[in-house]
Amino acid sequence: MSEDIADPTPKSSTPAQTAEERAAAISRGWIVPAVIGSALMMQTLNATVLSNALPVMAQDMGEDPLRLNLAISMYLLAAAVFLPISGWAADMFGAKRIFLLAMVLYAVSSALCGLADTLLELVGGRLLQGAAGAMMAPVGRLVLLRTTPKNELVGAMSVLTMPALLGPVLGPPVGGFIVTFWDWPWIFFMNLPIAAAGVLLVLRFVPIVPLQDPQRLDWKGMLLTGIGLASVIFGFETLGRDVLPGVAVAGLFAAGGAMLWTYAWHARRTPYAILDLSLFRVQTFQASVVGGAFMRIAMGATPFMLALLLQVAFGLTALAAGLLTFIGAAGALVMKTTAPPILRRFGFRNVLVVNALITGVFFLAYGFFQIDTPHWLIMLVLLAGGFFRSLQFTSLNGLAYADIGQDRMSRASTMSAMAQQLVQSVGIGLAATLIHQFTQMAGATEMTTEAISRAFLVIGALTFVSLVFYLRLPKDAGDEMNRRGPASGAASGGA
Repeated sequence: MSEDIADPTPKSSTPAQTAEERAAAISRGWIVPAVIGSALMMQTLNATVLSNALPVMAQDMGEDPLRLNLAISMYLLAAAVFLPISGWAADMFGAKRIFLLAMVLYAVSSALCGLADTLLELVGGRLLQGAAGAMMAPVGRLVLLRTTPKNELVGAMSVLTMPALLGPVLGPPVGGFIVTFWDWPWIFFMNLPIAAAGVLLVLRFVPIVPLQDPQRLDWKGMLLTGIGLASVIFGFETLGRDVLPGVAVAGLFAAGGAMLWTYAWHARRTPYAILDLSLFRVQTFQASVVGGAFMRIAMGATPFMLALLLQVAFGLTALAAGLLTFIGAAGALVMKTTAPPILRRFGFRNVLVVNALITGVFFLAYGFFQIDTPHWLIMLVLLAGGFFRSLQFTSLNGLAYADIGQDRMSRASTMSAMAQQLVQSVGIGLAATLIHQFTQMAGATEMTTEAISRAFLVIGALTFVSLVFYLRLPKDAGDEMNRRGPASGAASGGA
């Protein structure tokens, strides 16, 4: 598919060999990433449908809408806890097998969520769903990483994410339609036919990649990271909410911090540590994961906050709110086709720096929406914001693997996915906490437009911290992936 890939096959190869190589190149170029992305669409569709449906679900269950954000945060928490073993499981049992198992478990847990009658039952189902999702996304990405040359990864990842972006495009209006004309459990039941189609497509098109020789599973590290992350995220969930005494909340943060510090000490002395912290010494990986975290906090909080702003503060129906907000994902989908040439023309560093400023401004702009703001203007801002946000995350996802060798790909994929889940969970918890605090400061008993707008401004301002990491990148960072630098051979190794 690419002229930059060295072809070791002699020119006198047989027609059968040439046809086989050509078929493999086509598969690697778009069929495999498209199929994996189609399977991942189930996750993104469910997430955006749920965000838009939360106010209606809260009313049906007799719960406060802010309290029901547990259904989102606990999913992300479970995903962050179980993500560390995804790379090990793929190396041990095979990426394709784990990917298929994750899709089946995701469908089963979706059915349990749809059958839930209480918030506790819903949270239980979402925890199981998060554990399944923890295996699905990073393992699917790992298949792509190990079968695609580096100088084709940006294009392949754009193809991978295009079907997944249909979830955010379809999610808001679909969610609004379901809760307006049907009943909210169907936002989970609709995952069942999607999962069935995904399993068939993966069986048909995704190749079996040879097994790796996995290291021992770091059980001690898994317990330390799991308990540490759970404590920190639950601390954010209860912060300023009067759910637990202040001393208990402080205890959660202290316990979580102690566990994570102990893991860092453990990882330096354990060659098979479950999370490879040395990856953060790679500047491009650090800029993508740590710098990108400030962007992902805003990305995780935005769907939740927009649903509250449009439905609770502005009084729109779930369907009307969904028809407004889907346009942002449509802008993101359009950007996926233009991101690779933009990166080839300007390079990762320039794109990340300039686009971080643009993206941050759009996050701040959401805080200025008012009940009398014309709907066409809201849609225009969301469309442009989604366009530039998509360019930022496409760039960050590609940059993460620019300087990572094949022997560390599974660990890098796991670490990157875990960090993304964690900071999105923090984003939702932080958003709920800020809205609660601003509501109390105003002396109101129910959330107001002003409280949500102020929360948007605070979280939007956080995105500019990422510039510290992008500005330190060398000008040629990631050029090999953009075909601006030396060509890279095909990825090797197995999953």
